Amino acid sequence: MASMTPDAVKSWVDRLPPRAQPYARLARFDRPAGIWLLFWPCLFGYFLAPEGWRHPLLFFIGAVAMRAAGCVYNDIIDRDLDAQVARTAARPIASGAVSVKAGWALLVALSLVGLAVLLALPLQAQLVALGSLLLVAAYPFMKRITWWPQAWLGLTFNWGVWVGWAALDPASRPGWPIAALLYGAGICWTLGYDSIYAAQDSEDDALAGIKSSARRMGGSLRAGVAVFYALAIFAMMLAFWFWTGRPLALLALVPVAGHFAWQVITLKPGDTRNALRRFQSNRDAGGLMALAVLAAALLDASAASL
Repeated sequence: MASMTPDAVKSWVDRLPPRAQPYARLARFDRPAGIWLLFWPCLFGYFLAPEGWRHPLLFFIGAVAMRAAGCVYNDIIDRDLDAQVARTAARPIASGAVSVKAGWALLVALSLVGLAVLLALPLQAQLVALGSLLLVAAYPFMKRITWWPQAWLGLTFNWGVWVGWAALDPASRPGWPIAALLYGAGICWTLGYDSIYAAQDSEDDALAGIKSSARRMGGSLRAGVAVFYALAIFAMMLAFWFWTGRPLALLALVPVAGHFAWQVITLKPGDTRNALRRFQSNRDAGGLMALAVLAAALLDASAASL
């Protein structure tokens, strides 16, 4: 069986032929949490004025393909650094299970799937989506030049807010400041959850010279995550208030705030398994955030019909 990274989960990947498994692991199909973290922000933007379920299906397919493509690209660029970190040394390219040439071939194939999804979106959404390419291309280099690569990841992973917003009928979508606040909320959310994720590698990252927000915050990691999550909730509150003008809409954020509080209170930065579980739980946190936006949209629509 192909070597698994410690944060992988048992999945259909384990039932693939042995030769196919390293490629599936390279695309992180054994670690699905990242798909949801890329998908939910698309719904943050789209749920501002939902027009059906065709676009969300496209967003999900795009999230699967482009998250996989991003991981392959990241592993190609980071293969030497990955080999120096215990958690990532078993990654297919770093370990030699997949060649760099084969990695590039897989990257092209996944990008073609993403292109098919892109062409199925409205033109304005296509143009906005293309704007993310520079962010994606630059991300692997951020850990070499800044202590806050998680901020760049936030800019990248939450670009779907703009794509979802742009996919809406211009006549029905709220103004761009509302989308900007949700984008900012997503960036703060990502700073929180990816700092938790980076805590798993702090010691090895220090030895390899890899920078991260977890290393920068050190013993203040839990307080830092709490601040980032609080800022995410505050940005969403502002978005809901300026959008609906109704205090009732703010109640939709109570489950999200509760989930964030649970993460912070129970986080043990020195416990790798604990940090991983808290990170993975953000699949559910993102769903609660998307539902909060949808609830506010339904409340706004019902108020407008009165």
